[in-house]
Amino acid sequence: MTKNQIKNRIVKLKDEINFHRYNYHVLDKETISESALDALKYELFKLEQEYPEYITADSPTQRVGSQAVEKFVKSSHFSPMLSLFDAFSEQDMLDWQERIGRFLFPKNANFKIPWNYYTELKLDGLAVNLKYHQGKLVEGASRGDGKIGENISSNIKTIESIPLEFIIPKEVDFKRVGLKGSEIIKIIKSNWIEVRGEAIMTKKTFEKLNLKYQAEGKPLLANTRNGAAGSLRQLNPKLSASRKLQFYAYDIIFYKNNKKINVVLDRERAEKLTKMLGFKIVPHNKVCRTLEEVFAFHRYWEKHKEKLDFNIDGVVVKINELDFWNKLGIIGKAPRYAMAYKFSAEQGTTRIKDVIWQVGRTGILTPTAVLEPVRLGGALISRATLHNMDEIRRLDIMINDTIILERAGDVIPKVVSVLKNLRTGDEQKICTPKKCPMCESKVIKVGEEVAYRCSNTRCFAVNLRQIIHFVSKNAIDIENLGPKVVEQLINAGLISDLADLYNIKKDDLLLLERFAEKSAENLISALNERRKIDLARFVYSLGIRHVGQESAQSLASIIISDSSIDLAKFGDQSLELSVSDFINIASQFDLDKLSQIDDFGPKVSQSIIDYFQDKHNLKILKKLDKAGLKLIIKKTINSQLAQNSKIFGKTFVITGTLNSLTRESAKAKIKELGAKVLSAVSGKLDFLVVGDNPGSKLDKARELRIKILNENDFLKLIEQ
Repeated sequence: MTKNQIKNRIVKLKDEINFHRYNYHVLDKETISESALDALKYELFKLEQEYPEYITADSPTQRVGSQAVEKFVKSSHFSPMLSLFDAFSEQDMLDWQERIGRFLFPKNANFKIPWNYYTELKLDGLAVNLKYHQGKLVEGASRGDGKIGENISSNIKTIESIPLEFIIPKEVDFKRVGLKGSEIIKIIKSNWIEVRGEAIMTKKTFEKLNLKYQAEGKPLLANTRNGAAGSLRQLNPKLSASRKLQFYAYDIIFYKNNKKINVVLDRERAEKLTKMLGFKIVPHNKVCRTLEEVFAFHRYWEKHKEKLDFNIDGVVVKINELDFWNKLGIIGKAPRYAMAYKFSAEQGTTRIKDVIWQVGRTGILTPTAVLEPVRLGGALISRATLHNMDEIRRLDIMINDTIILERAGDVIPKVVSVLKNLRTGDEQKICTPKKCPMCESKVIKVGEEVAYRCSNTRCFAVNLRQIIHFVSKNAIDIENLGPKVVEQLINAGLISDLADLYNIKKDDLLLLERFAEKSAENLISALNERRKIDLARFVYSLGIRHVGQESAQSLASIIISDSSIDLAKFGDQSLELSVSDFINIASQFDLDKLSQIDDFGPKVSQSIIDYFQDKHNLKILKKLDKAGLKLIIKKTINSQLAQNSKIFGKTFVITGTLNSLTRESAKAKIKELGAKVLSAVSGKLDFLVVGDNPGSKLDKARELRIKILNENDFLKLIEQ
């Protein structure tokens, strides 16, 4: 994007974020999911970091919360209630750690990290500030804009987990956590203290209330977060009390002569003190010595969050030692010393780069959006189905649109809506193709059907068979890629032809049934191992009509002879041919050229010519070249042995079952000695090798008076 486009994108992002933030934080209306809003804020933050000249004071990244609603008396906080910067990956956290280090030790690039991390579960509720004077609760307020919130004291007092007066611990209890009790008690009894935390509604309470409201015909609560926020903004405290909210403390701030003071050394002890004074704290919070331990904590709770009776959307990571908090200070809307490390979002925002059309089993064309990759639910999503043209029209989707994407049921990526306010005029209308993308047959719409179809009833089946043949054992031979998996990949929109196999990513596979981490890794590994393919196998894998394994070997030989490869340089190494060179050679074939091959008749020759003149086939071959495939030309002739070989230049056909070696081994030995293996008996044949249960080739050889070798005769001949 140009700088002007970036500036416009930033303006549009700010407007969009402010609109949804006001609805979410002030009106308790969820017009966009929190994870989708986070994604927009993250994009804005990244753009502003890269282009700081476009940061303005009214940017959502420079302010904390939302304005107080008018129905409550306003309340000022003694010190700002800050928001946190968001991290969405391990790399984001590593970058944060590096920024802290550079800030604290600007002259020491190899500093040793002198702090620990305190990791807390990030509860999904309403932030609350409680003011205590001389140990007694005076006022409770919402965060509001971070400086001024709403006085919701009457509703706060209905939460039984909030003490109206501090519990004063005994001296022995203070000593147990390494604190001086007499000093702390003196401060409590004569000064102000703010306790901050999250008011939440548990999952169990949420379910009970909705069952009750459903029976009474009342509107249902949207989620636990809105349930908690709505409860604390009720004018009637009795209604708030009926919601049975919980309060978990996450910070305690001491003041002396209206100035903040530190009475504890670290966040861990501060939390223990908060618990001793009578507050609930999250028991799972812990100290981590390194970011690796933080990552393990994060992974564990992302996997096990459903076991909790409250909703969490990530982990808050703070430097444990409070001395560093003062040194690091605040930047913009948030402190340097803490980070909200979010879980993988179920919803996020991205842009549609293109739309491709997949052809299903019944010929129905399904539009699939090609996306700027976005990580959702632990997977990197780069494609999403748009279902059909009716759905495209309903959502009013266009190419280059910014969309909200979700993983429906944690499996299938789905477009939820379009953020039309972010349109720039560069969007393109999505149209149904007139020709099938697979076979170029006419696309039709039958009667009142929603779907469009390919008019060629064999289209899907032909394509499916081509790909299955391509990966089969005698062709490319890709493990763990059988017919059912091929069909699954086509139906999921991950492949539309055999060349697409080499563009599949592990994250794409993890979205499919029966694919776990290991099975996805195995398939990707198997595909990568087949980026270098034996030339004869490759020719056979293309599925050219009338070209079997023997014909493929013969065709490979003529391609080698027409290439610029110097066979004298073989030595003991294999040589490589690019698919591009392969195309150039094969596209020049004519009937005269192919008729020189012994076992090629007119049908085989014409079929080969037709294949390499077909635009669709050439398109697939060019995609394979772009994917980086290399064709291996193996040394099949042992020049030292061939010099003394009695069969050099001779032709063989094998029929029946050999006992002492496989047919493939026999063919390899014949080729190594400079002879050829044909597939059919003709007058040009020199030897027919006969094993057990020979077929009709034996009768034809006798008729043509071809020399017949049994297995023992054959072994003696090649051993000479």
